[in-house]
Amino acid sequence: MSVGILAVIAAVPIALALVLMVCFRWPATKAMPLAWLATALAGVAVWRLPVGYIAALSIQGVITAVGILIIVFGAILILYTLRDSGGMETIQHGMQNISPDMRVQAVIIGYLFAAFIEGAAGFGTPAALAAPLLLALGFPPLAAAVVCLAFNSFPVSFGAVGTPIVLGLTFLKDLVLNAVSSGTPGVNFSGMESFGFLVGRWVTLMHLPMVFILPVFMLGFISRFFGPNRNWSEGFAAWKFCLFAAGAFAAPYFGFAWFLGPEFPALIGGLVGLGVVVWGAGRRIAVPRDVWTFGSQGQWDPEWTGTVESAAEGSRFEAHMSQFRAWLPYVLIGIILVVTRVPELGLKAWLSSHTISFQGILGYESVSGSIAYLYLPGTIPFTLVAILTVFIHGMPADKVKAAWVDSVKRMKNPAIALFFAVALVSIFRGSGIADTALNPNGYPSMPLAMAQALSELVGRGWPMFAAFIGGLGSFIVGSNTVSNLLFAEFQWGMAAQLDLSRQLIVAAQVVGGAMGNMVCIHNIVAVCAVVGLSGMEGAILKRTFWPFLLYGVVVGILVTLMSFVFLPHLF
Repeated sequence: MSVGILAVIAAVPIALALVLMVCFRWPATKAMPLAWLATALAGVAVWRLPVGYIAALSIQGVITAVGILIIVFGAILILYTLRDSGGMETIQHGMQNISPDMRVQAVIIGYLFAAFIEGAAGFGTPAALAAPLLLALGFPPLAAAVVCLAFNSFPVSFGAVGTPIVLGLTFLKDLVLNAVSSGTPGVNFSGMESFGFLVGRWVTLMHLPMVFILPVFMLGFISRFFGPNRNWSEGFAAWKFCLFAAGAFAAPYFGFAWFLGPEFPALIGGLVGLGVVVWGAGRRIAVPRDVWTFGSQGQWDPEWTGTVESAAEGSRFEAHMSQFRAWLPYVLIGIILVVTRVPELGLKAWLSSHTISFQGILGYESVSGSIAYLYLPGTIPFTLVAILTVFIHGMPADKVKAAWVDSVKRMKNPAIALFFAVALVSIFRGSGIADTALNPNGYPSMPLAMAQALSELVGRGWPMFAAFIGGLGSFIVGSNTVSNLLFAEFQWGMAAQLDLSRQLIVAAQVVGGAMGNMVCIHNIVAVCAVVGLSGMEGAILKRTFWPFLLYGVVVGILVTLMSFVFLPHLF
């Protein structure tokens, strides 16, 4: 069977999920089980995978989903603990004193705070933490989710202390070392570590335009689709503040990537940018003169709201404690994430070693799963800090109980959606196994078939589309790192076949995997859970598609220019 036909068949489950959620507004709890069933049928009928193998891959997906749900639970628990301790209202009071303008708040929380959390943790954590903060400040839940998902893009390539590059490009090691040892012209680096360093440099250049463009676009987007006057201009009016914030983030982001490597650009960029911008906003530097809000909640579209209420309009929040005590849980989260993610400090290896492992699921040796229950952010630091907050904020027992009970109740819908979504992903990834007993036709995996079919269509125009393949990977598997593991070798092969720069095309893959976080089903389900929008996944996806498309077009144009005009001879 041709790659083109395989690609069409592989795309059917994805198209089915999109049509059901976006066009028919089905919740993910109903759409994803049907998409999983379509994937399983394609695996059995076309790829000729054994039914037992499909079942094993599905169980593997459920195990992975449990890890994601632990993160979601921890994020929800932090939200409800701060709600019931009075800490959240104190934070709201402090943010209103910095600026009551919701454009400014979106940049500080959704852009910079989330970038710092991404740099430290990854795993979809930033949107799960930042969106509830915006919700508490009076944002419509749908707007909070869209803003945080869109902004969780350019930091992602360097998320979790550089994991998408450091680990995501692992399968390129032999190809890089062969190029070095064979004396390939233009290879002026020593090995895999240097190759990752160079890729990280190009990644920052590809992200850089959108670091400045995206905040302006997103503020215009929310004022157009969520503002009381439904126009772009009110959001665009904050362009000076957006550029101020982007510059504060970009300087350390760019500097660390170019001179120190891929581990810390997002983390330091977010931390430094957050400090500079909060200081500047307090002094009205580049802050718009007028104050913009989402207007009267009575005029909001019912689609914008969920089961978690936004702050009441016109609320004047009270401080129940000092700002230091209120923010201390988030400070502890940031510190613990850094300490537990930097390998040199020793805790990362120790925490990662504590796992619940499932080897040879249903007798298939190639199928295994594990849950690193201590390394997952949902456990340490989220749940740990939620427990510590009880003592830091002096919470009475009845409020502690209410926070935990409400958090557990909120897990039902995201659990159903994620179990089937991640099981689908597991079948997608496992369908191309190099084992004739399991894959008798030797077909490529479902996502690789789609990538190969696209490459045959676009030919020399590949630089324009390379990032979209990375985005496709993240959309399907929910991770920039895993998208790179899936497609980095393929991208290298395409570059070699078309005589393009390997560095640039692999960097485009990394950038695409980052922008794919905007439309990733896993992340959307997770953020829906924490802002009370379970069942509204299609409404979010319909809106995050546009910044995703803009991002891909800008990056595609830049990669094309770099490949054919500015750096045509770069290895």
